[in-house]
Amino acid sequence: MTRPALFVDRDGTLIHDAHYLHDASQVALLPGAVDFLRAFADAGWLLVVVTNQSGIALGRVTEQNYLAVRARLDALLAAHGIRLDATKHCPHHPDVSGPCRCRKPGTLLYEEARDALGIDCPASVCVGDRWRDIAPGLALGGRGFLIPSSDTPEADKERAAREAQFVPTLADVTALVLR
Repeated sequence: MTRPALFVDRDGTLIHDAHYLHDASQVALLPGAVDFLRAFADAGWLLVVVTNQSGIALGRVTEQNYLAVRARLDALLAAHGIRLDATKHCPHHPDVSGPCRCRKPGTLLYEEARDALGIDCPASVCVGDRWRDIAPGLALGGRGFLIPSSDTPEADKERAAREAQFVPTLADVTALVLR
């Protein structure tokens, strides 16, 4: 039996984007993130975070730093009764490690989560603040929602408005998907 998943970007979508976040004490949930995740979890959806972490390849973040930040996010969410079903990350940067299939907008991490958790990709949604965050969901037959952050390029907003959905808040995604 398959279930839909909420594939969600981490930095700029669930937590403040500190750019190459290496200090777990700086993890700060964005407004609405807890209610957003809780609504999908309560509706029976799987919760999967997928994040590009090119700072690892660039030497700005260690794998240990990444794991500490991940543990801090998990702890903050657990304090609100939320458990992520999976967290996937790409540690590569094309200029350093060459091309890979796991760096968003690549679909490898989504496919791995699909296979491990029995995800119904066409019934799933991808949410993020960049086009690359939502493109994999569309490629796998699901829906994509772009939520703008201060770092969202105008071209990403325009493309999402044409090819996916561009909405102002996480609450808007909840209302549109879980009505």
